[in-house]
Amino acid sequence: MSDASVQPLSDVVSSVIEKALATGADAADAVLIKRESSSVSVRGGETEDLNRAEARDLGLRVLIGQSQAIVSSSKFDEDELNGLAERAVAMAKLAPADPNAGLAEAGQLASDIPVLDLADDADPTSDELLAMANEADAAGLAVAGVTASTGAGASASRTLIVLGASNGFSGHYQRTGYGVSAAMIGGDGTSMERDYDYSSKVHFADLAAPQEIGRNAGERVVKRLNARKVSSQAVPVVFDQRIAGSLVGHLAGAVNGAGVARGTSFLKDQLGEAVFAKGISVVDDARLPRGHSSKPFDAEGLATGRLAIIEDGQLKSWLLDLHSARQLGLPSTGHAGRSPSGPPSPGASNLNLMAGTASPQELMADISQGFLVCEMIGMGVNGTTGDYSRGAAGYWIENGEVAYPVSEITIAGNLKDMFKSLSPANDLEIRGSVNAPTCRIEGMTIAGV
Repeated sequence: MSDASVQPLSDVVSSVIEKALATGADAADAVLIKRESSSVSVRGGETEDLNRAEARDLGLRVLIGQSQAIVSSSKFDEDELNGLAERAVAMAKLAPADPNAGLAEAGQLASDIPVLDLADDADPTSDELLAMANEADAAGLAVAGVTASTGAGASASRTLIVLGASNGFSGHYQRTGYGVSAAMIGGDGTSMERDYDYSSKVHFADLAAPQEIGRNAGERVVKRLNARKVSSQAVPVVFDQRIAGSLVGHLAGAVNGAGVARGTSFLKDQLGEAVFAKGISVVDDARLPRGHSSKPFDAEGLATGRLAIIEDGQLKSWLLDLHSARQLGLPSTGHAGRSPSGPPSPGASNLNLMAGTASPQELMADISQGFLVCEMIGMGVNGTTGDYSRGAAGYWIENGEVAYPVSEITIAGNLKDMFKSLSPANDLEIRGSVNAPTCRIEGMTIAGV
């Protein structure tokens, strides 16, 4: 989207804020999100879905004192903007006061808007996306031992975010996203297995080749055929690189300032304490060039940056927006996100568990009996207590080597203990917004036969 096409939308944001102030609001901010997307999916050489969507939504937040209200609309004509402002002000007059509500002070606002290379000019046609999906599908089906495809797909999207506020902030940025994926089935009857591969990038040229994605999906599923069951026991568990990011995701939930302020995080009393082994670092970097969730400013107009959540094993910071920061008596960390229909809330951007020094093979070398997790099933995680129990499938480890595929087991533990015994490998790869290298965790409970 060119600057010329952005300006009318910036004018809409400015206009609705002015209307809210004229209608009786003490303060107001507004976010406008416009998204264009295309996606296709195929299976076995047949097209299953071909979609193109365009959407735009405007969210207005008004404050009267410390009472706030939020309304949203997909219509931007003059009458709708007037009505939007009137509804928001009327609702705010009836809303209870929130002592932690409010816009940023002028001195808190981002003063520099960095260029993060988040938007690509590539605009693949539906035919080009269809060709990519078919290439991935065909490559997976060509792998010996693959019996069927559950689908391959390709997608492209472009999003514009415009933010304005009565405190003087005004800014916008664009991001693009491209993806290709494939999932294959091997075996038959009760012995069928499924596996997948994907590539997701901000720039089109950075995508993995569709043939590579399909071939990887096929080869992975073939390796998992003839899976066995194992007996219940306590063993070291190794989380494959594609799965290990889920552990970082659980950490992100535990350090979310909103949950900490409510007292619902199992790490709520651990700020400044050692929650991982020494040498472990977890970093959130909202200004990572071409990052999947990079942004030059947050949803409240504050500067973003690079934040160490875990440093040398110690919990150094929560993820905070203005509201949760005020509740906890701390400064915001610039992690506010927002949809048009809701208030700002804290969340991670590009969150990475940093790589260790050992290779995945070295990480497993001294394991006499253990489990390599390659697939997780279900969501049995309690964010308040840290209790962890999930279905899993993968490979059994014997004498430091992958021995045979296993399935239909459950792994269990507590995230506090799991974090303290976690060891990362050196194979960190940025595949999405939350990433981790292969990780080893000691003494988890395996529930099998």
